[in-house]
Amino acid sequence: MKTLGHWLTSPWRRSTVAAVVGALPVLAFPAPSLWWFAYVALVPWVLLARTAPTGRRAALDGWWGGFGFMLAMHHWLLPNLHVFTFVIAALLGALWAPWGWLVRRLLGGVPSRGRVAAALVVVPSGWLAVELVRSWQGLGGPWGVLGASQWQVGGALRLASVGGVWLLSFLVVTLNVAVAVLIAVRRARVPALAGLVATAAVASAAWVFSPRPGTDDRVRIALVQPGVVAGPDSADRRFDREEKLTRELVGQDVDLVVWGESSVGFDLGDRPDLARRLAALSRETGAELLVNVDARRSDKPGIYKSSVLIGPDGPTGDRYDKMRLVPFGEYVPARSLLGWATSVGEAAGEDRRQGSEQVVMDAGNGLRIGPMVCFESAFPDMSRHLAEDGADVLLAQSSTSTFQQSWAPAQHASLGALRAAETGRPMVHATLTGVSAVYGPGGERVGPRLGTDTAAAQVYEVPLAHGTTPYVRFGDWPLYGAPVMLAAWGVTEVLRVRRGARGPLVPPARTAHGSPARPGH
Repeated sequence: MKTLGHWLTSPWRRSTVAAVVGALPVLAFPAPSLWWFAYVALVPWVLLARTAPTGRRAALDGWWGGFGFMLAMHHWLLPNLHVFTFVIAALLGALWAPWGWLVRRLLGGVPSRGRVAAALVVVPSGWLAVELVRSWQGLGGPWGVLGASQWQVGGALRLASVGGVWLLSFLVVTLNVAVAVLIAVRRARVPALAGLVATAAVASAAWVFSPRPGTDDRVRIALVQPGVVAGPDSADRRFDREEKLTRELVGQDVDLVVWGESSVGFDLGDRPDLARRLAALSRETGAELLVNVDARRSDKPGIYKSSVLIGPDGPTGDRYDKMRLVPFGEYVPARSLLGWATSVGEAAGEDRRQGSEQVVMDAGNGLRIGPMVCFESAFPDMSRHLAEDGADVLLAQSSTSTFQQSWAPAQHASLGALRAAETGRPMVHATLTGVSAVYGPGGERVGPRLGTDTAAAQVYEVPLAHGTTPYVRFGDWPLYGAPVMLAAWGVTEVLRVRRGARGPLVPPARTAHGSPARPGH
């Protein structure tokens, strides 16, 4: 009978297996949300890479595994980007090639206890280095960061307040490496167990000593989710439905009303009639409205997506223009080179314009809000800066209408829990078509989720918090510590190789008279 190792000698079979095992971690994210599976999801990928016959093959295992992970994580793009989804997955998957090589370098063959101990730190650092690079907005941003799979685990959310989602990624990879060693390397089980104990001890200490946000007040925030409105004149009909739903809030003593992304499809400077209708809603509800305008500006060239605050007299002047645009969805990177994507999928026909700075708005009665638009809620640094600038509540206005029947809406809504836990500030995720959700300062869910089958105006009692989390104070320290760790390991490897090249340093043998022996004697 052929062994598995013999079966994997075929390059294409091995590559297929690598793509499949690389895709496994996606099951830990919404919609499956098997959060516990993240602790072992990387084990098959690690075991495959460590058995690669050469470093080059291990790098290919990393590349193919990364391709499988990215394709599975973004599979809901297939109906819109078609074949270009595979191109994106292949390009991003290449980032894991060095990680595959690193796994083999440290865990290949029969690793010593020292190599295993190093692997428990260096391999997770290599994973974080990949997440650092792919988190660049031009590469799609930090969607599907491994630590984000822990969005509903209370202990993990506490740890996120210390080191952000990056600390969670590091610890999850460490657990996977330790389990892989326990399975495959018997002689190194002691350091693997020690690594598990150390991880548990560090995580427990951080959980116990990390400061909890102190809640001292509550505000009533209403989310208006109109549901799917498609077809001719959809922008006008959506506005009518949002207006009708908002009027249901009259008499409910709300402090703020939030509409989703692209909730207003016309520039309010060109449509003063809409501005007057919004001002009337503010007067009737007794609250200011945060709407999102997706339209060509009347005061400057280009299309912008903008969060606009509306008061009883109309727009207050507070406006935030979206800064980080969705690649291909809202602009085409290097359009002269990649513009062909518009012919094979639903990529943006015209690039939207970028805003220049984040904004904290005064929503009345001392309430300060920090708006973000769409996938900006995936970027921990944006919510962190808003918290630093004094935002009491973080808000993300989103629309995943295009991907209504996929895992995307639930994945997007889950990010709010992490941003809340990281900053110690409540997070409101308001969408046009679901999933809308609200999270408290510790990442806990507040009130009901509004699913993709719901059109409603829902009021939430949102707890406010004071104090600063370690993550807000110290920033992305695990993320930037990873390259330092890799560099330190690289230096020790170079020194070790050089010592090996010089041969063992053996002192010269001495004669019976105590003098050094000469060659030939």
